Amino acid sequence: MATLVSFHAHPDDECIQCGGVMRKAADEGHRVVLVVATRGEVGEVVEGFLAEGELLSDRRVRETHASAEVLGAKRVEFLGYVDSGMMGEPTNDAPNTFWTASVEEAAARLAAILVEESADVLTVYDDNGGYGHPDHIQVHRVGLRAAELAGTPRVYQATMNRDHMNLGRAAAEAAGHPVPDVDTSQFGKPAAELTAAVDVTAYLPAKKAAMRAHASQISEQSFFLAQPDEAFAYSFGTEWFIRVGAEPGITESDLFTGL
Repeated sequence: MATLVSFHAHPDDECIQCGGVMRKAADEGHRVVLVVATRGEVGEVVEGFLAEGELLSDRRVRETHASAEVLGAKRVEFLGYVDSGMMGEPTNDAPNTFWTASVEEAAARLAAILVEESADVLTVYDDNGGYGHPDHIQVHRVGLRAAELAGTPRVYQATMNRDHMNLGRAAAEAAGHPVPDVDTSQFGKPAAELTAAVDVTAYLPAKKAAMRAHASQISEQSFFLAQPDEAFAYSFGTEWFIRVGAEPGITESDLFTGL
């Protein structure tokens, strides 16, 4: 059996980006470790959601542990950086933000976990962080450097299949369903650049339960949970990756083949 370390920017990113492969790995007997760069301090929360005196960061840490239990992670670690907020916000430059952290310093923190765990597989994000969030971009930079320092043999960049997304949007529009007005050219990568597509349909109940564990950020009325089952399966039933060092073209359907 192998060890998977899944590295993410904020609480709740893990279930959205890699929840299926994490639960799949755990069910197949692999060790799953979740590492989160920040505690999601600048996330938005509905007024009155938090208890009196409760910090959002503390709530999000508890939510992460609950999600990790659903997804089969045996260890959860936070690197200790502060949420940078969206690109261009003043919060980017606040003290100890992940965006302003030294890549070498942050990579050393992650590499120590990779070495301790003898990690076989590491997941990070693509070079644009999926959609341009500074902390997600930093996950890419820090994760790749940490893998170099630790000698982690297999690294996958979690991303979105932009072509798949656009096909889904077109089908929804044709059926008369509302579609968010977003520029999808900033999301994910074209299918031609991907190298792995993992079918996680069997793990969608766990993925949805992990999303529900992050109630401070993912409400029942959110894009994620308000979708009909068929639309949810289309959106989240496959998790897409680019394997570092591999030629473009989807040739893998599992992150552990050969291990």
